[in-house]
Amino acid sequence: MRIPPPLVFIFFILCALGLDWLCPLDIHFPLALAYSGLAITILGVMALLYLAMLFKRVNTNIEPWKSTSTIITTGIYAYSRNPIYLAFCTIPLGLGLFFSHVWLMLSVFPSCIAVYFLAIRAEEAYLTEKFADEYLAYLSRVRRWL
Repeated sequence: MRIPPPLVFIFFILCALGLDWLCPLDIHFPLALAYSGLAITILGVMALLYLAMLFKRVNTNIEPWKSTSTIITTGIYAYSRNPIYLAFCTIPLGLGLFFSHVWLMLSVFPSCIAVYFLAIRAEEAYLTEKFADEYLAYLSRVRRWL
């Protein structure tokens, strides 16, 4: 993996800020929606912290460019194969809602597409090769995103 996935999200967040500078969208969300964005951001950060502790607890690397010693299939991983990337999505989405920044919210889509091609495909190939039938069984019962 040449580009760490968090940098992909940061890159598209910066692109969104640049787009806002070039083509500002003067849209203001209701206060309740703005505060729900703040809640989404906080929940996403909490999920990232929880997942980091989970990886530490099972003694495997969270960094996708390092070797994996075990597959986590319980908890959040019973519902999504990529909860870390989903948690990364909550940050621009939530901040976009909070600051009424549509470009920031839209940055989630190219981020997800890029992470799929830059990280997820390689991760899935690596895990299939390393864990074979165990990982294939996991693939068959758990969705990639939601």
